[in-house]
Amino acid sequence: MRVANSEHSAQAWIIEQIAPDFRLLDAWALPVQGRREDFAGFLQIGTSFDPARSNSTPTRALFAVRARLGEWFKWDDAANARPIPGCTETSLSARLPAHLRGSADTPTGSPSAQGFQPLYRTDTEYAAELSNATVHGVLQLTWVEHPDHSYRGRLAVYVKPRGILGTAYLQLIAPFRHLVVYPALTRQLGRAWSARAVPQGDG
Repeated sequence: MRVANSEHSAQAWIIEQIAPDFRLLDAWALPVQGRREDFAGFLQIGTSFDPARSNSTPTRALFAVRARLGEWFKWDDAANARPIPGCTETSLSARLPAHLRGSADTPTGSPSAQGFQPLYRTDTEYAAELSNATVHGVLQLTWVEHPDHSYRGRLAVYVKPRGILGTAYLQLIAPFRHLVVYPALTRQLGRAWSARAVPQGDG
């Protein structure tokens, strides 16, 4: 289920404090629910997910096309350290307060298969960043408390496009994100969480 940007931003997340120049692109409620102490388990599943190996054939196809385009046009050249658009920093890690630096350097906060690099982790928020020729983006996973005192997972994406190319790219992929990628992602994360939560039999 998609979450209104205003509702997500009302939580005053750390990412919005260190990256006020980034735009919240999407926020999605995930079919993942648990106790406050279950956040580490949620991160273990969320950070290990690779859309290129999704159970959804359309999702795999879209990421294969994106990978091929990135290869052709050198969009994802890791050797090219690009500054954040409009800034001198190449990473948001330069903006982190001292107590958050290195907080995501754990097995749970390891880089995902899609090239995201961990930024920070708290008890209810995790962020990782990605830089390429189209955008500088942030993947955020959060653990949101509800009135019944349970916690539910949420995924959000913040971006800063790189010029005309980045703006056009985000507009082009918007329908695919909303109709294919995010619905498939939420279903797969939900299934992975349910499988983790089911007690194993003695046999």
